Amino acid sequence: MAEAPRLETTPPRRPLLHPWLNLALRVGVTVALLAYAVRGVEWFDREVDGRVEKGMASVLTQADWSWWAAGLLLAVLVQVVAGIRWAELARPLGFEFPRLLFVRRFFEGMFFSLCLPSSIGGDVVKAYRIGDSTPRRLLAGCTVLADRLTGLSALAVLGGAALAARKYDLSLMATLLVAGGLLAVALAAFLLALAFLDRIVGLLPEGPARRFLAQLLPYQQRPSLIAKAVGWSFLVQAGGAVSVAVSARALGVEQPLSVWFSVVPLVALAMVLPISIGGFGVRENATAFLLSEQGVPADRAIGVALLWGLSQIAIGLVGGVLFMLDRSAEKSS
Repeated sequence: MAEAPRLETTPPRRPLLHPWLNLALRVGVTVALLAYAVRGVEWFDREVDGRVEKGMASVLTQADWSWWAAGLLLAVLVQVVAGIRWAELARPLGFEFPRLLFVRRFFEGMFFSLCLPSSIGGDVVKAYRIGDSTPRRLLAGCTVLADRLTGLSALAVLGGAALAARKYDLSLMATLLVAGGLLAVALAAFLLALAFLDRIVGLLPEGPARRFLAQLLPYQQRPSLIAKAVGWSFLVQAGGAVSVAVSARALGVEQPLSVWFSVVPLVALAMVLPISIGGFGVRENATAFLLSEQGVPADRAIGVALLWGLSQIAIGLVGGVLFMLDRSAEKSS
């Protein structure tokens, strides 16, 4: 009897780094970035030329925490708006869930972003939580991608307009015109991509890329939906900048909103880089660097970044509680 032919199987590709080693590496990078950010910062009061200079410990302990609480409340409202934006983008692709569910899942994503690389680490969890199968989770990933892209476009418009206003000392009207021009470019890019999406899909060979883009075709029939999502994103990004500005008042750091509209978007963009856990370390270094140009002392700038990070932790913990409650309800049902 002839021997049955052997099937050639390709072993699964192993990751370059063991998951635990990868985690240890990112923790190490996070700690190193935080250590670099606080280098040279005096933590305790000291006497210089007969006067007492406050250290970081005194700055934080004497902070007006009511301002931080107000900033935290505003940040929570911003995340609720972001969850509603995601709901509006997901529903046309067949995810007919109540908006409240998307808001809950959005907060859960914030929780997992605290312990996963970069500020987008929780996006995978969000897609997993609203999909009940692998194809549905891939489709959910498309909605998360669309949500992220509209958010980044608003982030870029706000940051670009604010940077132009600072560099060229533009008036309010000129700044608004710059923002309008950048917004028009962003919307044109989105609409152009949607208009040719079906042709792009048709040109691609059969494979994951084609299947992924094909799932975005329902957006081609609703171009106004993307424009509305960008509008929601402006509320989210502007609200995020204002919440940091309000929290900064807890440490006596007061800057014009134009400064925060440039600093916060640029820091948020830097935090997308997957080099640290939850963006910690990146946030502190970037905030200190950008605020130093406004004459803000290093200890106060680092303090602002720490309060910002504390707000993110508080919001993430809300998501963690919602996740645990939801899991408990699923087990009991």
